[in-house]
Amino acid sequence: MKGRYFIDFKKVPAEIKDGLLEIKKDGYPVVFSRSGAVKELYFSPVSNGDVEGGFDIIKGEKGIDINYNRITEAFRALGVLFGMNIKDEYRERTNFKMLGVMLDASRNGVLTVDNIKLLLRRFALMGINTLMLYTEDTYEVEGEPFFGYLRGRYTKEELKEVDAYAEKFGIEMFPCIQTLGHLQQMLQWSVYKNISDTNDILLVGKEETYKLLEKMITSASYPYRSKRIHIGMDEADMVGTGQYKKLYGERDKFEIMNEHLERVVDICRGLGLRPMIWDDMYFRLGSKTHHYYDLDVKISEEVVKNIPEDVDFVYWDYFHTDCDFYSKFIDIHRDVLGKEPIVAPGAWNWNRFWANMPFAYMTVEPCMKACRDKGIKEVFITAWGDNGMENDIYSVLPVVQFFTEMAYVGGIDRKALKEKFMGSCRTDIEYYERASSIDTIPITKKGEIPPNCSKWLLWNDTFIGLFEPWIEKQILGRKYEKLAGFLKKGIGKEALSKRLIFPYQISRVLAIKCEIRRKLVMAYRNKDKKKLNKLLDEEVKSLIKETRKLWIIHRDMWLDTYKPFGLEVIEKRYGGLIARLESLEDRIEKYIKGEIGSIPEFETELLQLEDDYRVWFYRTIATPSAIF
Repeated sequence: MKGRYFIDFKKVPAEIKDGLLEIKKDGYPVVFSRSGAVKELYFSPVSNGDVEGGFDIIKGEKGIDINYNRITEAFRALGVLFGMNIKDEYRERTNFKMLGVMLDASRNGVLTVDNIKLLLRRFALMGINTLMLYTEDTYEVEGEPFFGYLRGRYTKEELKEVDAYAEKFGIEMFPCIQTLGHLQQMLQWSVYKNISDTNDILLVGKEETYKLLEKMITSASYPYRSKRIHIGMDEADMVGTGQYKKLYGERDKFEIMNEHLERVVDICRGLGLRPMIWDDMYFRLGSKTHHYYDLDVKISEEVVKNIPEDVDFVYWDYFHTDCDFYSKFIDIHRDVLGKEPIVAPGAWNWNRFWANMPFAYMTVEPCMKACRDKGIKEVFITAWGDNGMENDIYSVLPVVQFFTEMAYVGGIDRKALKEKFMGSCRTDIEYYERASSIDTIPITKKGEIPPNCSKWLLWNDTFIGLFEPWIEKQILGRKYEKLAGFLKKGIGKEALSKRLIFPYQISRVLAIKCEIRRKLVMAYRNKDKKKLNKLLDEEVKSLIKETRKLWIIHRDMWLDTYKPFGLEVIEKRYGGLIARLESLEDRIEKYIKGEIGSIPEFETELLQLEDDYRVWFYRTIATPSAIF
C-alpha cells in the first residue's frame, strides 16, 4: 500500500488539518490535489469502546479509510501506512492514556524550536501524545536574570510556539522542572546562596525559597495549555544536611520531604496545576540500603498519610530486564503508597555518543509488558543528556518507535518495527541500531548495563593510557573499521540518514586510536625508532586528521540541533584531545631525533582497573589528576 496518497481537504476533520499540512511540508507522500494514480484517504474520528485509543486502516473500493480514536492516532495510522504493505485491513488498540517522551534540555543541549517541531512530527507518526522538555534552569523566570544565565534558556514565546505546534498533532506538552535538587547550575550564583541547602539542593523551610519556587512554577507553566506539571524532587539524597542542618538542626528526612512537597503542591494548587514527582526519594529513605529498587522497602503509615493526595508519583526504572520486577514494584506503589504510578523507562542515550538500543529494548520490553498486564494508564520514556549531552538526541528515535510498538501492539515483530520506522522516519532502522555497537564489547553479558566504551576510548589520554590494560585484552581496531564501512553505506540524502556520519566518524577515529598507544609503547620499549617513525607517519598523523574531522562533524551537528550555549563544553574536550595528540606527535618526533632522551609516560607500568567495564564520566576518563 505504498505510494502517494490523496487527501481531499474539504472532507478532513478540522482537528487534524493543521497537522496534515505540516506532514505534507515535511516531504511525506501525501498530496492535496488529484494527479495520476493516487489512493484517496478518508479520515473519521470514532470511539473504540473501552480502550483509550486506537485506529483502523481499511482498504476499500473508493480508497482507504482511517478510523481513529484520538488525534495522535490519525497520525500514527499515517506512519504505519507510509511504511507497511497493508492488503485489506489493519488495526491497533491501546489502553494507555498517556504515551509520552521526555527530552533533556538541561545538560547543556537545549534543542532549538525547529528541532522540537521536527521531533514532534516524528513522534506524532509514531503515536506519541505527550512531550516534556526537562528544564532545570533553562527556561525564563521573570525578574531572575541569573536563572539559566548563559545556558540557552527558552523564552516564554518559544515555549508557547512549540506548545501550539504540538496541538496540531494532538500532543500535550507540559513543563518538567526541578523544585528541590538537581539545581546546581542555578545555585552556583551568589544571588541564590541564601536559599541553598547544599550545592545542588534548595533550602527547605525558608520563605524566600518558596517565593522563588512560586515564580519558577508560574513561569514554567505559563506557556502551556496543559494544567499538568512535573516538579521533579528526585535524587536529593543530601537534603537537610547542609545549611538546613545549621539553621534547623537534624530532622527526619521523610518529614523534610513531606513538608517541602506539601508547600510546593500548595503553590501548584493555587495555580490550578496537577503536579507529579519522581518518587525515588521515598523509596530510598525507606530502604535500609538506601536503594531505590528495594523490594523490602518500609515506609511508615504516618509518612504515607502526610503525602499530598493530589500529586502523582513517577516510577522511573531504566535497569531491570525481567517483567516480574516491574510488576512487583508497581504493586508496591499501589499497596504501600496508595498511588497509581506513572511509569517511565529510559532510552539509554545518556553519557554516550549514541543510544544503546539493544539494552534499551531489553528494559523497555519487559517494562511495557508489565504495565499492560497491570493496567497502568500513563507511561513516558526518558531521553537524558548526562555528562554534557555528547549524544545525538535523534538516536533515540528507534527506541521511541519500539516503545510505541509495545504500547499499541504489545509485542515486537522485527519486520513490522523496521517498516513502521521507515514510515515515520524514512530511514532504515538497522543502521541506527548497528551504530549502537560503538559501545558493544565482546565480554558484555546479556542483561548487563553496557559500558560507554566508545566514550572512554575516544577521551582516553594517549600518553597516560588509563584504560590501556583493558584495551590490551581486546582486538578492536578491525571491529571499528568494519562498523565504519557498514555505517557509510547508510549515510544518504534523507535528514536522519545523514546523521549517521557522526557514529561513522567516531568509528573511523577509534579504529586507529583504540590500539595506537599499545603499538607506540611496544616500539618505544624495544627502542625501535624506525617503527616509531612509521607509526608516526601512518597512524598518529592520520589520527589527528580524523579527530579534527570528528570535532567539526560534532560541532556542526550541535549547532544544527541545539542552541550554541553548552557547545563550549564539548569543544574544550576536543581541544584537549587534539592538543594532547599534537603533543604526542611532537614528543615522539623529538625522541626519534634524539632531542629528548625518554617519554616517561610510556615507561609507567599501568594497573588493571577492577571495575573497568562500567560507565565512565569524562572527568574520570581524561585524567586521574584533579580537574579544577
